Amino acid sequence: MTAKLHWLPKLMFLEDFGGYWEAYLEALYDVFKRDFVESSSEFKGRKLNLKRHPMISGKEATFWHIISEGTEEEERLPDMRRCERISWPRPIIDHNEDKAVKVWKNQRRGETRICLWLEKQDYLVVIAERESYLLFWTAYPVAREHTRRKLLKEYKKYTEGLSK
Repeated sequence: MTAKLHWLPKLMFLEDFGGYWEAYLEALYDVFKRDFVESSSEFKGRKLNLKRHPMISGKEATFWHIISEGTEEEERLPDMRRCERISWPRPIIDHNEDKAVKVWKNQRRGETRICLWLEKQDYLVVIAERESYLLFWTAYPVAREHTRRKLLKEYKKYTEGLSK
């Protein structure tokens, strides 16, 4: 990681919880709950909701999505890099006008998605647009160079379209 941002929280490591997964999982959920369940959130004046169902072990679908990876929802596995950054999505959303955050819209599976990319820290937050609200979809570290190139290409295409 490069450029330190005063508003970006420190990472949370499994080792900070003595390597105990259950304690770590509950601490991760406490952060998620504080940032998205117990407090209302908005993006550019629009209400930001969560994908709540299916609830698994009393935790919302969005929570599981941002701490795990895999193509089949029922078979996703925890990803430590995702877990460590559990406290990042809310500040990135809240600081979306910071020049460190690249923001653009794209189309995925017939839906409009809003991407918030903290490029220097290789972290992406994805929000899905709905008619009357927004849905916090996922967030994850950008680990592959081809994904970085794709995101940068999308961002440039979107911003060039705005300037025309």
